[in-house]
Amino acid sequence: MRRFGLMVSTARRLGAPSIARVLAYRVGLRTRLHPVCWIHAVLPQGPFFSTPASHVASVAAPFTPKLFGWIDLPLGDVPPDWYRNVLTGLRVSSGDTPWWDIPDFDPAVRDIKGVWEASRFDWSLAFAQHALCGDARAIEQLNVWIADWCKSNPAYLGPNWKCGQETSLRVLHLAVTAILLDQVDTPSVALMDLIEAHVQRVAPTVSYAVGQDNNHGTSEASALFVGGTWLARNGRTRGTRWAAMGRRMLENRVAHLVAPDGSFAQHSVNYHRMMLDTLCIAELWRHRQQESAFSGAFYERAAAAAAWLRALVHPATGDAPNVGANDGARLIPLTDTDYRDYRPAAHLACVLFMKERAWDHEGPWDDALRWLRVDAVTPDTQSPQTRLFDSGGYATLRAGRATALLRYPRFRFRPAHADALHLDLMIDGLCHLPDAGSYSYNAEPEWLLYFPGTACHNTVQFDDRDQMPRLGRFLYGDWLQTDSIDLGHDEHGVRCSAAYHDAQGAEHRREVVMTDAQLTVRDHVSGFTRKAVLRWRLKQGSWQLAGNRATNGTCSLDVTGAPFTRLQIVTGWESRYYGVRTEMQVLEVEVEVPCIIQSSYTWAP
Repeated sequence: MRRFGLMVSTARRLGAPSIARVLAYRVGLRTRLHPVCWIHAVLPQGPFFSTPASHVASVAAPFTPKLFGWIDLPLGDVPPDWYRNVLTGLRVSSGDTPWWDIPDFDPAVRDIKGVWEASRFDWSLAFAQHALCGDARAIEQLNVWIADWCKSNPAYLGPNWKCGQETSLRVLHLAVTAILLDQVDTPSVALMDLIEAHVQRVAPTVSYAVGQDNNHGTSEASALFVGGTWLARNGRTRGTRWAAMGRRMLENRVAHLVAPDGSFAQHSVNYHRMMLDTLCIAELWRHRQQESAFSGAFYERAAAAAAWLRALVHPATGDAPNVGANDGARLIPLTDTDYRDYRPAAHLACVLFMKERAWDHEGPWDDALRWLRVDAVTPDTQSPQTRLFDSGGYATLRAGRATALLRYPRFRFRPAHADALHLDLMIDGLCHLPDAGSYSYNAEPEWLLYFPGTACHNTVQFDDRDQMPRLGRFLYGDWLQTDSIDLGHDEHGVRCSAAYHDAQGAEHRREVVMTDAQLTVRDHVSGFTRKAVLRWRLKQGSWQLAGNRATNGTCSLDVTGAPFTRLQIVTGWESRYYGVRTEMQVLEVEVEVPCIIQSSYTWAP
């Protein structure tokens, strides 16, 4: 009965319209009555793009495609195996199966994202860059790859048609490729046939995307708008309706999913980047096609979202806290920066939506502007300050070389991680007390429980349970809400405090004070039955514990308070790239009575 009650209460939080959309979609597919089951298309064999009329000089070197940001994808005459899972090496054999008959989580395939990744077509941008730099064979190879994909993935058969968002990303990448090659106004018939087949797949299932209340909606709306306007301008009459649908949906999704302070519905830095990238592509396309502007409200929310990402990105390294789900997405990889360098995305979004540079000085984050022929803007930036993004539950603290992020529960949309009061610390742009990431969406059960769970974050776990009960692979119940939040400065430094209590009566209040050389955290814990465990996930290095102090020789972490039942360094795990996990050291502090635990992390000023 307890679980049933949780399901009912959580369903109310998700909202009846969203649940109805998802149920209607699933029932329609199961009964084969959904309109998407009745569409047909024959994919073309090219040519899709032509050799550019001119070359470019002094832009930048082409980027090197990397699947999930870490697996090299060599460009050349031989296309990838579109059915091979790059994470496991396994190959699926359902290329002739209607996509709706393929399970969401096929145990034979493991993580289907490993199959989808090469079919996102971001490599088409790299081929375009090579062609613009004078590589005479790049366009021929690009056409071979696309033609091979079309031959290997007949319309609406096989896993690469299963996801409307994945289909949308191909549309967006083909559109950006056309922008790079200056072939937007003169597309080939084959390219238009391919775009039409893709948009025809996306349009019938956008209700499901809207029901997800996540970046599926923004991605698919952008693809409808981009693909629809492109088709309409080339005499494809259905394009007009799809373009209008995409514009309405994009306006709706941005208004609904992006808060006035820029926080996004998905509590994830990487999904925030993905959402912003799709908005950037839509705006680039709108401007390139001289379509009417989006609404003022759209641009206000997009600008706020750009400012949010800039605030969390460290200008020295481009890294950001590894908060929330992270599926390896980077949609506009026009420069050979690391996958975890968020500066190119934040900079492009700031220029497009805020009309200012993200950072005053130039760097590789400017490459996308040059490749896309976006006019530079006058520097008018301010250094990010200590502030709250209260709609999403983020407090950013800055002092000297250090930046801290405190996650506190503000859940208008479903949480993906049980990470209430997680604290992330970066010094000089390097992670010192990091989040663990998400690793994989379809791994062994132990990892599916571990990475999103409370034990995988820099916070307190009560009685060996998560802060919220797990109801499904991507769903928690009893969503937490913050009891209090405060942020400010005093004579001791920048300070922040937040608190929550969970459905079983446990309470956690965290007080944070940060100076140029020290982070002090006081955790008030009470209301638990057996024990509370505080965890600090330590930066890579050799940490040793002596008494109540852990040190790696340059930094130290001192823990004081009530008598501890246990204080030890154990082995934990971290995932900075999708599908990759590495060992890390974790300091665990266990108590059995209500108390205050003080942790002081010190570094060289």
